[in-house]
Amino acid sequence: MGQIRKLPPQHQRRRPGLESKMMPKPKSEGHTHHGTGKLQGKVALITGGDSGIGRAVAIAFAREGADVTIIYLDEHTDAAETRYMVQKEGRRCLTIDGDIGTPQFCHECVGRVLREFGRVDILVNNAAEQHPQDRIENITPEQLERTFRTNFFSLVYMTQAALPHLREGSAIINTTSVTAYKGSAHLLDYSSTKGAIVSFTRSLSLALAEKNIRVNAVAPGPIWTPLIPSTFPPEKVGSFGSDVPLGRAGQPEEVAPSYVFLASDDAAYMTGQVMHPNGGTVVNG
Repeated sequence: MGQIRKLPPQHQRRRPGLESKMMPKPKSEGHTHHGTGKLQGKVALITGGDSGIGRAVAIAFAREGADVTIIYLDEHTDAAETRYMVQKEGRRCLTIDGDIGTPQFCHECVGRVLREFGRVDILVNNAAEQHPQDRIENITPEQLERTFRTNFFSLVYMTQAALPHLREGSAIINTTSVTAYKGSAHLLDYSSTKGAIVSFTRSLSLALAEKNIRVNAVAPGPIWTPLIPSTFPPEKVGSFGSDVPLGRAGQPEEVAPSYVFLASDDAAYMTGQVMHPNGGTVVNG
C-alpha cells in the first residue's frame, strides 16, 4: 500500500458541490502536462465541465489546441473559473448552464456549439450525481429516476444530439466509475448507472465502428471533486481514497490525460475500451 494521505473533514450542504468551497482545492491544471497540439483545431463539448474531472479535461484539451464548450447545471462561479483557465491556454470557451436531463436541452446545447464554433469533434459525457443511502429501501422512485436521468439518460440524449454532426475520426468519451466493476453498498443507483455506461460504450462502439467514430470510456477511482464533500459526511470525506493501493484520493489532473489520449489520434486503434485511473484497484475490466 502507498502512504495513506487523509483529507480535511468537510461537508457541503449544497448539491452539486462547489469546487471553490473545497479545502484543499482539487488540482486541475496539470503542470507536468505540456501540450503538443494533439487536438489542434478540434472542438470539444464536455458535460459537467465546470469543476472536478470535467474542468481538468477542459484545460488539458485546451492545452492540446482544442476549443471547448462546458455544460453545467448552475455552478456559475466554478464555470467562470474554468472558462478563464481555458482562455489562459489561448483557446475559446463557451459555457452553457442548464439541466441535461431532457433531449430538448441537449439539442439546444449542440446547436449553440455549432453556431459558435461551426463543428464538434469530441463529446465527453461526464456529468453525474450521487445520493448515498444505507439501505436499498431508502432509494425513492424520485431519487432513482433523477440519478439515471442525470447520469445515463442525458448521456444518450447528448450523444443523439451530437452524432449527426460528428465526422470520421471523431471521438466520444464517457465517464463511468470503478463502482461499475466492484460495486458500492451505499451507491446502488449510482453504480448501476455507471455499469449501464460501460455497456452503452461497448455497444455504441460497435454501432459506430464503420463510421470510424470511436467510443471509449474512463472509469476513475476515488477522485477529489465537489461530488465528494457534497454527498458524504465529514468523517468519510476525511478518509476518502485511503483504501486504494496508492493510499490516497486522486486529483482531476491525474485523470485528464486518459481523456486526452482517447480523444487524440494516439488512440486511433482503440474503441469500446475503458481506461482505469483508480489508484491501483485491479478490476479486470
